[in-house]
Amino acid sequence: MDTTPLDTTSPDTTPTASPSGPTRRRVLGAALALGAVAPLGLARTASAATEPAASGAAAPSRLTLPAPTGPFPVGMVPLHLRDESRLDPNARPGRFRELMATVWYPARAADADSYPPAPWMTEGALKAFLDDAGYPLPLSLAPLTSGHQGAPVHRSGRPLPIVLYSHGAGSHRADHTVVVQELASHGFAVVTVDHTHDGFTEFPDGTVVTRDAASPGLYPRDYAADLLFLLDQVVGLAAGRNPDVDGRTLPAGLLGGLDARNIGAFGWSKGGTGTALAMVADRRIRAGLSLDGPMACNPAITTDIDRPFMMMTADFARATNPYAETFWGHLRGWRLDVQATGAVHGSYGDTMTLIPQAGRLLGMTEQQIQSQVGTLDPRRGILVQQAYPLAFFDLHLRGRHHGKLLDGPSKAFPEVVYHP
Repeated sequence: MDTTPLDTTSPDTTPTASPSGPTRRRVLGAALALGAVAPLGLARTASAATEPAASGAAAPSRLTLPAPTGPFPVGMVPLHLRDESRLDPNARPGRFRELMATVWYPARAADADSYPPAPWMTEGALKAFLDDAGYPLPLSLAPLTSGHQGAPVHRSGRPLPIVLYSHGAGSHRADHTVVVQELASHGFAVVTVDHTHDGFTEFPDGTVVTRDAASPGLYPRDYAADLLFLLDQVVGLAAGRNPDVDGRTLPAGLLGGLDARNIGAFGWSKGGTGTALAMVADRRIRAGLSLDGPMACNPAITTDIDRPFMMMTADFARATNPYAETFWGHLRGWRLDVQATGAVHGSYGDTMTLIPQAGRLLGMTEQQIQSQVGTLDPRRGILVQQAYPLAFFDLHLRGRHHGKLLDGPSKAFPEVVYHP
């Protein structure tokens, strides 16, 4: 493994919401809190969003996420990991760094429906999420995912290409479930991770860890270190080793079913910066994607990267963000910079569909909702999220082309601008 030092020292100061409106955490928290007394009746999947609602149809009882579009049902399993090479400065003295991760994968169609759908967040993490927003714990409106917990892996005779995911500051590993389950439904194994002490995570014993303002905090280099450790554990999975420290039984077909030769990574916000740093440090990551990562590091990322990298930008576009422009100048391989017109920092993520649902429940105006997700039509924003990451990882990990989607402006996505 390349041992290039991760010598960045700048914390991420990325905003998670417009300063002129409520934070996305408070919007979602308020909607969940009110859900016990207010029917939602707002959410439909992206594929059904253009169809008229059936007259007299019962209102759904939860916020919903759009269903993935791939040919496979989706399975998932959480993992409890411990990095015994690193002490955790945010934990009690002498404690090693511990992380929660989830593996998402294509499931065997004949068995998937007999396994329960996974919640968007675990109960303890969701409660912490809501407490942080200043609301009591009501779970009834929390969305479910398309992932079936513990379902057997679909095996086609070829191992599954791997994609790692890193969330943003103060977030959690479920924050981009739309993208994650889309990739899994098309045959990728996607491994998401909570950056402990910089978001909301729950361990198997019920311990919940949140972002502690009194702790040293996490820097982009810490995110990258988590990703590199996760990379080692995933390579172990591919070799048939179970990395779960509690000895959790893994779904049939997972051990030995991953392709350690074809690994990509993506992240949002600080996670996008962490993804770039991990690529600098380890050549096993063959392709990287940043969802509006600020690339803010001290020193700046000035190491050349000769592998494919795509940037999907919004608030941290190269034209206004010198860190992103500097990073772009050191991409020596295949590269692409796209931006959805009307997108803001929160547009690339599950909030693109959850906040409009929550906001209408709360009586927010369209202007208030747009302060969180931009002026991009949420239905179109979801389609962008599903199409572009899939096309990128399909091309660079499997050699599959999605027409000319990554070559230049697309008639299918007229809102997406390609920046040379």
